[in-house]
Amino acid sequence: MHPRRNTDVRSDGFSSAAGGAGSARTLDLVQAPRLVATDVDGTLLDPDDRVTARAAAVIGRAVAAGVGFVLVTGRPPRWIPPVAAQLGVARLAVCANGSVLYDAVEDRVLWARTLAPDVLAELAAMVTDTFPGCGLGVERIRVGVGAFDDAASQFVAEPDYRHAWPSADHGVAARIELLARPAVKMLVRCPELGSDAMVAALAPVVGDAADLTFSHPRGLVEIAPPRVTKATGLAEVAEQFGVGAADIVAFGDMPNDLEMLRWAGHGVAMGNAHPALLDVADEVTASNADDGLALVLERWF
Repeated sequence: MHPRRNTDVRSDGFSSAAGGAGSARTLDLVQAPRLVATDVDGTLLDPDDRVTARAAAVIGRAVAAGVGFVLVTGRPPRWIPPVAAQLGVARLAVCANGSVLYDAVEDRVLWARTLAPDVLAELAAMVTDTFPGCGLGVERIRVGVGAFDDAASQFVAEPDYRHAWPSADHGVAARIELLARPAVKMLVRCPELGSDAMVAALAPVVGDAADLTFSHPRGLVEIAPPRVTKATGLAEVAEQFGVGAADIVAFGDMPNDLEMLRWAGHGVAMGNAHPALLDVADEVTASNADDGLALVLERWF
């Protein structure tokens, strides 16, 4: 757990650490959650992209106790089955930063929120004006299909697009083709820039036409439909479970987790998290290399 010094527990259950604004906070008196929501990369997975035995065991105990569990990730559905297989208890995954809900047991996309072709064209023009020479890609998915149906055309990018992850699985197409069909996410890639700086430059241009975030620090912006975030996707799942935000613990490490950690009753930032998350989280735990997620859940399960 994140170290605390000179802590005083207040009547509302918060422990406020000395050191002023921005100090880590924990909630010592939080009751056991009714729903656990976690990001995948940098949070649930360790640096070798594996679910540790310790994390799998405590998640299994939580599910056996009747607690809901949901993955909430920027990943597309086709990248979920290998994670679900390591857990054995994962069914639902909110994918593409809140734009898609995927059932990993039935291998079926349950719903999707999309950017229409005309909106994609407007966003592409804004992006090009702001970052000339950047590469664009789009993530597409159809409701009612499996994660691997028509996989070759799910992620399509321009010829000069440079993938942020080593396992590139995208098709190549001209920009006019990228913008011809609805997409759950547009990706903007400028590897020579920082993602924080890209979002800061693009946000005033895009305004409320779309939601901007990122899950990779070097030259990537992920664009979702307006007012669609991990928090909105999680809220829809929580309603299905009959669980309110106050009874949810959520874990994350990157800016695409910000809204989810703010919305959940207890938001936990990993020790390896982006600084923006450390400022809003109710608690900072150990890193994903040190079983930070398991350390928190083991209080209750």
